[in-house]
Amino acid sequence: QVQLVESGGGLVQTGGSLRLSCTASVGRSFSNYAMGWFRQAPGKERQFVAGINYSGGSTRYADSVKGRCTISRDNAKSTVYLQMNSLELEDTAIYYCAAVLFFGGVELIAGRYDYWGQGTQVTVSS
Repeated sequence: QVQLVESGGGLVQTGGSLRLSCTASVGRSFSNYAMGWFRQAPGKERQFVAGINYSGGSTRYADSVKGRCTISRDNAKSTVYLQMNSLELEDTAIYYCAAVLFFGGVELIAGRYDYWGQGTQVTVSS
């Protein structure tokens, strides 16, 4: 069983930055997992934000965050990060970290992830 714990959310003004972290309770096998960040705004479906493959050598981003967000991972710390810059009102959502045992590329589909964190709230104000 994999447990994911997100942190780093909060209230920020438009144009500001936040760094989200997600730590997994899998120890050395963390490098076997592809990781993703998703978000869900009130009344909307959960959507893909960014993903990273098991090694960190491949990343993908939603068009809405491309150029403003960077996903990275530290396999030694079993942690994945999402650096978000130039935040916009539309970025307000609960952000979820997800993991799937996968040695291929980046996984974009929420339904293919096996493990999810509890979410962290990001609120962007004007």
